[in-house]
Amino acid sequence: MIKIGLIGCGKWGSNHARVLSEIKECKFIGIADLSENAKNISEKYGVKFFKNYEDMLPFIDAVSIVTPTDTHYKIVKDCLKAKKHVLVEKPMTMNSKQAEELVHLAKKKNLILAVGYLFRFNNSVIKLKEILKDVGDINYITARYIHSTNLPRKDSGVIFNFGSHLIDILNFILEKKPKKIFCKKVNYLSKEREDFAEILLDYGNFLACLEVSWLHPLKKRDMWIIGSKKKIYADFLDQKIEEYSIEVTLEEIKNLGYKSIPINKNEPLKDEIKHFIECIEKGDEPINSGKEGVMVTKMCELALKSAKEGII
Repeated sequence: MIKIGLIGCGKWGSNHARVLSEIKECKFIGIADLSENAKNISEKYGVKFFKNYEDMLPFIDAVSIVTPTDTHYKIVKDCLKAKKHVLVEKPMTMNSKQAEELVHLAKKKNLILAVGYLFRFNNSVIKLKEILKDVGDINYITARYIHSTNLPRKDSGVIFNFGSHLIDILNFILEKKPKKIFCKKVNYLSKEREDFAEILLDYGNFLACLEVSWLHPLKKRDMWIIGSKKKIYADFLDQKIEEYSIEVTLEEIKNLGYKSIPINKNEPLKDEIKHFIECIEKGDEPINSGKEGVMVTKMCELALKSAKEGII
């Protein structure tokens, strides 16, 4: 049985700890964190506590890394060098060259490197990918990843922190990459990190417009896909999909009805970790592989460059 440790046990890391303690596919060994609260969580789940993550590595086969983004590169590199399989929270790094280095290192060591783009395991996203063929020609896409329910992150702005999720969802469901990226951002709270951005992805024959903000009063993770035959609304938080069969031409509007698409709701984090374990056991490449993480990092870099320089 795969022995897994957790590095980083803050708000989201505590969810990893809970899931690791619940699933039967692995043995949860311990938690490494500087916080005394993390020690309390380790006691809650009956696992070992380590102040230094390097002290935990001899006892495990794999690790889940849930630390601030600016620490990912060093910690992932240390774990791969120690021959441990790695699931690292998104974004893998904020530098695509560092991300590529980690992918090459994992390949050299014959290790699994997965990135925590958990919306790939959200059943509403999976269903959206399945029914995308029914919309006809895509006219355009809009999406939101917004809230002000939590304090803004201090390791990255909304483009990397929120936009990376939406970009990865599009990479997953469309299976194609945009030809151009344009972005405008607002630095209201901090000079270092943007707190609102609009990202425009140009796919040649259609556009996708992404709104990311931690100033908005609503908490939304949703998407509209406007097609020539159908218009689809997906709510990734509530795991709901609504389908509108409306065809619009200059001569007429055909409204053929509305229906709600049934979704078997799931806990994406649990399915993500199970997939990670299965890939370790079988030697398969994860659907949220390091290579996918590199692509998202590159696209976020381009969005930031566009926003700073006003270029496409």
